[in-house]
Amino acid sequence: MGDTAAGGRILVASNRGPLSFTRGRDGQFTARRGGGGVVSGLSAVAEDEDEDMLWVCAALSDDDRAAVRAAGDGLLDWEGASGESAVRMLDLPPDVFDLAYNGVANSTLWFVHHMLFDTPNKPSFGLDFEREWEAFRAYNEAFASALAESVKPDEQARAVIQDYHLCLAPLMLARQAEGVRIAHFSHTPWAPPDYYRILPDAVGREVLAGILGADHAGFLTRRWADAFMDCCEEFLDCAVDRTHRQVCFEGRRTSVGVHPLGVDADLLRERADQPDVRDRIAALQQQTAGRQVVVRVDRTELSKNIVRGLEAYRDLLRRYPEWHGRVTKLAFAYPSRGDLAEYQEYTAAVERLAAEITDEFAVPGWDPLILEVNDDYARSLAALRLADVLLVNPIRDGMNLVAKEGPILSNRGCALVLSTEAGAAAELSDAALMVNPYDVTQTAQALHDALGLSQAERSRRSAVLAAAAGTWPPTRWFADQLRALDEP
Repeated sequence: MGDTAAGGRILVASNRGPLSFTRGRDGQFTARRGGGGVVSGLSAVAEDEDEDMLWVCAALSDDDRAAVRAAGDGLLDWEGASGESAVRMLDLPPDVFDLAYNGVANSTLWFVHHMLFDTPNKPSFGLDFEREWEAFRAYNEAFASALAESVKPDEQARAVIQDYHLCLAPLMLARQAEGVRIAHFSHTPWAPPDYYRILPDAVGREVLAGILGADHAGFLTRRWADAFMDCCEEFLDCAVDRTHRQVCFEGRRTSVGVHPLGVDADLLRERADQPDVRDRIAALQQQTAGRQVVVRVDRTELSKNIVRGLEAYRDLLRRYPEWHGRVTKLAFAYPSRGDLAEYQEYTAAVERLAAEITDEFAVPGWDPLILEVNDDYARSLAALRLADVLLVNPIRDGMNLVAKEGPILSNRGCALVLSTEAGAAAELSDAALMVNPYDVTQTAQALHDALGLSQAERSRRSAVLAAAAGTWPPTRWFADQLRALDEP
């Protein structure tokens, strides 16, 4: 990456990789680009920069595992990437993957960092969790070993390990491949000490020590980085230098940095101008019939706060009947983690409340709410193009890129109603209408205020938001982490 290169390959590790596979009836495998924000960001880096890169990821489906076995060495071509780039998919035992991914990563660590446990009832750490934790160690060890095996003798490789799924891998890799420069990046919030202590003492320390095996630990905002250092100071016998933003533990020094992740504005606009998006714009325009449009686009994750967003919209229509027939909400809530009971129940709650709003307010010629729960990326882009108001009200979120994508794409400029608990608030709060995500009344009022803005004021705010959103495109975000690794 130009001025950041220090020689050697770049190794990337994440649970989800840049490819997924489907096997046809003829037995041939078709590769398609993987989903998720981490994949999108890092894929853009690989496609844009002439770097040699190896991406280590997990095989997530039966077809992925079959493709890995067919490849023999697990190395798969990565079409579209620049340089000498390849993907190595790990064919992990399904039971190990399930216990590590669903049992620990998504049912424990994710809940801790988003502060979402129903603490009178969960969690409860017993024999089942001990088995899950052993699987989580094995899962991280598999990634660390794959990365270490990829390093050639005397090669000055740099490894950038992604997210809470792989929080143990940095220390494991450091022990296996001395000399590799290691970064770990957290895409979620980081829990403050009073909540982090929910974890069993030994587990909490092991997670922190795992990340401190890296030379650099990166976070999306200063708030999450500070919380990480607070936890290191509280739970480990280590030295925390807040002036230089370093943590020293067991003879290792880890720098702690903030690397906001934004949007490649040109690439996003180009994608949003494709025929499939234009077709969906036409369909949505027919459905909304010239009314103002309130948009939300989210996965049905518990942290996204979709139910309270719907409650706020219902409150808006109850308090301000002048909006009847003049506004339509497009709520695109796409499936997420459907194998976890909490997510199944939450999705059902979203659908129930949406039906109640329609029953209460809909009249011939006016649909106050259009809910879609099937994933359609082109339709999401179309909705953002049409947005007059964008609602992003997470309970707690590492960044939330939708808050940045909306102002970039909106045809006429959109007002942003944004939660104070979104990581994006650190960059966008000056031009957004900020809300407490638990305060339905305040959110309803913010929606009313946003709908009532003059076109000139809305356009002004949207321009400020769009400029901020494009400041840290994925290539700059990634290069900034490599620069931190190259610093003495």
